[in-house]
Amino acid sequence: MTQHSAENAENPAEKAGEKITDKAPVTLLGLGAMGTALARAWLAAGHPLTVWNRTPARAAALAAEGAKAADSAAAAVAANPLVVVCLLDDASVADTLDGTDLTGKDLVNLTTTTPAEARARARWAHERGARYLDGGIMAVPPMIGAPGAGGYVLHSGSRELFEQHRETLATPAGATYVGTDPGFAALYDMALLGAMYGMFAGAAHAFALIRKEDIDPVALAPLLADWLVAMAPSVHRTAANLRGGDYTEGVVSSLAMQVAGTPAFLRAAEEQGASAELLRPYFDLMRRRLDEGGGDEDLTGVVDLLVR
Repeated sequence: MTQHSAENAENPAEKAGEKITDKAPVTLLGLGAMGTALARAWLAAGHPLTVWNRTPARAAALAAEGAKAADSAAAAVAANPLVVVCLLDDASVADTLDGTDLTGKDLVNLTTTTPAEARARARWAHERGARYLDGGIMAVPPMIGAPGAGGYVLHSGSRELFEQHRETLATPAGATYVGTDPGFAALYDMALLGAMYGMFAGAAHAFALIRKEDIDPVALAPLLADWLVAMAPSVHRTAANLRGGDYTEGVVSSLAMQVAGTPAFLRAAEEQGASAELLRPYFDLMRRRLDEGGGDEDLTGVVDLLVR
């Protein structure tokens, strides 16, 4: 065959209509809102993608966009070395992967679970011949595949797996490795989301206070957002105090002073016809710490009251 004829010979894959790509193939199990967003991000980046979902219609929709829809979870797992799972809960992962051959597979579990569940699932995967990486998605679906949106995924478990697939895993959103303990991604996830819900609770109380007044909540919102941003760096001082063990260093607003002001918050809520049920538990903890002799501290000591 001449050089010219070799250059113009049809590639069998191209002849079959398959797109040639150097991007790693991915199998994705689970096509809810988050799974679908992940799938579209990998497809947009050129990754060959095999998908499966308990409800076939969702897989069919992605097949129209270039994915391969597998008839079963087992067939999807068999299709590629890298298998990503994004399901409802740990029980769903067990049900979906029951009976599948995981030998030699790289299993990345992005399902929201507890640290204990993640560690148990890692052992389960290893017993079946797979490497395992757990993940916690710090994003909502619109942030997936949107550079600059701020979303990222926490990963823990096999460092070798993470390093080998880092580029692929970072395609939908940033990938952050947090340790070899498979439970750490879930632990970080729950810690961050717990703080988020605490912020949401505080914001809910703020809006409840003005609900019956002639105050536009839209006018309060920028002040509230800016105040929360201004207070956010306090977590660095709390972290430093916890590491160092001295909760009185650099205190600018003592626990004693803050506890003295809490009755006013409760009276204001009563006057405004708003429940103080979101504030009372935290105020009770502050009072307990004060009664234990922590008046000269900042609020760090409350953390120790929460550790059983």
